[in-house]
Amino acid sequence: MKIGLGLYRRMLNEDHYRFAQQLGVSHVVAHLEDYFSADPKLVAEGRDNWGTSCAEDWTAETFHRLKADLAAHDLELAAIENFAVAHWHDVLLDGPKRDAQIEHLKSIVRAAGQAGVPCIGYNFSVTGVWGWVRGPFARGGAMSVGFDIDRIDRDAPIPEGMVWNMAYRDRLGPESQRPVSSDEIWLRYARFLDELLPVAEEAGVVLAAHPDDPPVDTLRMTAKLINSHDAYRRAFALSASPANKAELCLGCLQEMADGDIYDTVAEFARQDRIGYIHFRNVRGKVPNYHEVFIDEGDIDMARMIAVLKDNGYDGVLIPDHTPELHCNAPWHAGKAFAIGYMKALLAR
Repeated sequence: MKIGLGLYRRMLNEDHYRFAQQLGVSHVVAHLEDYFSADPKLVAEGRDNWGTSCAEDWTAETFHRLKADLAAHDLELAAIENFAVAHWHDVLLDGPKRDAQIEHLKSIVRAAGQAGVPCIGYNFSVTGVWGWVRGPFARGGAMSVGFDIDRIDRDAPIPEGMVWNMAYRDRLGPESQRPVSSDEIWLRYARFLDELLPVAEEAGVVLAAHPDDPPVDTLRMTAKLINSHDAYRRAFALSASPANKAELCLGCLQEMADGDIYDTVAEFARQDRIGYIHFRNVRGKVPNYHEVFIDEGDIDMARMIAVLKDNGYDGVLIPDHTPELHCNAPWHAGKAFAIGYMKALLAR
């Protein structure tokens, strides 16, 4: 197994590459769009160190350049995490631009294959990650996030013109506010897989599905998709393609109400259904849970490493989000603690 670091788009720069290199990780999972900015938009205004905006195509040249930047710091690209919402909002909404956006996604997958990108992670969700609250939920009052269904209005409609928590500058119209049933979201997802997986398989790119976070039945009048262990099995049953895998978030899997996490992870590892893993810990389950330090949650992480090893998983683990340590570099310290703990587990 290999340890990586996830970097958001604003972090794809020299400082963070050096940070990853100094931690001794071998891989990076890169986001080419930031979803958690203070002013979320589908299309980023202006340009950053990448010299590109989220509205522009992700080409083979883009991916080659990213890989070259990482290689200069002895790092490998494990995956691109998440499509830009501007690329597929009508795929999620079943809107008027759906077919054109599917063709665009195909071109992105082909470009990734040409550049040797092994995996693209995605989260097929209209609401996206929504409903979290921030608080001092981890050891010592470290700031983290949690979910308590009693603290939110779960049935509040999605604001008009929003999808995946992102306000689209051209306005999406009422499509984003229409209730979506479980049958409907699964039909949309099946169409997505039917059209994308053959292209991904031919390109040599894995499409890895992230589970819903939070993994409840519905939020904002929209059904969730991969919100249980059995829902993941249903997703795999839609296609036997080797390109159909999981962006397996252990935190989300533990938050789910059904199943035994160790048995499920062993099953998916044996079946070679794991693209890469978000190696993080939580305390509690839906409808009330908190994200905590890697060594204080409900998952026995040492046991999890053994389960993965015994069932043949040799892919990448990243810490994903972590509690923030009380210091001048809370994000960096949180990641450094998690990665040090992960390296020790693997060494043991």
